[in-house]
Amino acid sequence: MTIRNRLTWLFLGLVAVLLLGALLTAFVLQVDYTHVEFQQRLRDRAQVTGYVFLEQDELGVESFRKFQRRYLRTLTGEVLQIYDRQFQPRFIEQDKRISIPGKVLARIPIEKEVYFDLGPRQAVGLYYQDNQGDFIIVAAAQNRSGRARLEHLAEMLAGIFVVSLLVIYGAGRVFAGRALAPIAAVNDQVDRITTQDLHLRVQAGTGSEQDELARLARTFNRMLERMEEGFEAQRTFVSNASHELRTPLTATIGELQVLLSRERAPAEYRAGGASVLGELQQLKQLLNNLLDLTQTSTQTSLTGPDDIRLDELLWEAREALPADQRRRVQIALGELPTDSERLEITGNRQLLVRALANLLDNALKYSAPGQAVEVHFDYRAGQRCIRITDHGIGISGKALPQVFQPFFRADNARVVSGHGVGLALARRIVLLHGGELHISSELGAGTVVEVVF
Repeated sequence: MTIRNRLTWLFLGLVAVLLLGALLTAFVLQVDYTHVEFQQRLRDRAQVTGYVFLEQDELGVESFRKFQRRYLRTLTGEVLQIYDRQFQPRFIEQDKRISIPGKVLARIPIEKEVYFDLGPRQAVGLYYQDNQGDFIIVAAAQNRSGRARLEHLAEMLAGIFVVSLLVIYGAGRVFAGRALAPIAAVNDQVDRITTQDLHLRVQAGTGSEQDELARLARTFNRMLERMEEGFEAQRTFVSNASHELRTPLTATIGELQVLLSRERAPAEYRAGGASVLGELQQLKQLLNNLLDLTQTSTQTSLTGPDDIRLDELLWEAREALPADQRRRVQIALGELPTDSERLEITGNRQLLVRALANLLDNALKYSAPGQAVEVHFDYRAGQRCIRITDHGIGISGKALPQVFQPFFRADNARVVSGHGVGLALARRIVLLHGGELHISSELGAGTVVEVVF
């Protein structure tokens, strides 16, 4: 069932219950009023009977005639009885149409006025005292006109109820349609957005900040922005990865084709094999970087974490470098706490060594041969800070915001072999361990990389 139909039926049901309750209340009140009104008429008839049969001798002729003209109008199925204190009929013969129980007659002298039912008739019994004695007067009749009015009222209320339900249903459909029209518009807009149209946005309308639909549209737009960034990064990644993978494969195939084109001397085969081996090693390094990059991108927590001292980790990262480059890395320790546990973090030792080694390798590659790279480790205000400083080619201000994108390489860095994955991988590993990685650089003056845990 659609939301529109659900809202319509919910609205209809709620209003129907309220309307039915109001109509039933009005009908019950009318029934009660009709019953009481007819009882009053019966009481008047009983009093008239007393006047007619017991007070006639005390009234003047003219007064009695006026009384007759005013009150002697019979009711439908009317029965009038007069009994003495011994419950014997007087003045009027006992009507065979009714039979009054003795216990009801016995109540009348005590309660003075008693209302009761005799089959389809309503009845009233009055205790009447006269100079001729004490009597019981009973008046009974059928309230056919009142019943007819109630039946007519019931038919009218039922008709009103049915017509009202139809009107309410139509109004509910219109109301639900208008209320859900913005949602339908948003749905149509969302349905047109594909992976090729992630730049499109949902119109939030003119709703205020408290409008749930406007807030939903804004939330969806923010999600689209994140998706667009993710898809763009993925497209860039795939494009760059394809290019980086194709280059060593093309070079390897070309080298092998040249070697196999004719007979060559053993030295030429060895030189060609060495070239192919170098390309394959570059390809292996690139694949390892891609696998590590994918692993760190999908991981949300660390499995099997270790307690790692960061000062020791620096020396392990230094040892992971080629032997001829280690001497260029100069590690200096600043002020450290006496409690060595404050230098520890929980994480994956292998990944952290990989991240720091990538940062050191970048600093070495983009510095002049033989130029030192300075590493400073410090502890301040509860933060453990590793600062790596080189005096190499630096990064331009235009390229600096993009250096964390996989496969991005600044124009002045293309002369150095590499794939542009190491820095992105290092940043993701640091973030995975709850740290931060910041880079500041000046073109031609060097770069400072700061890792803070």
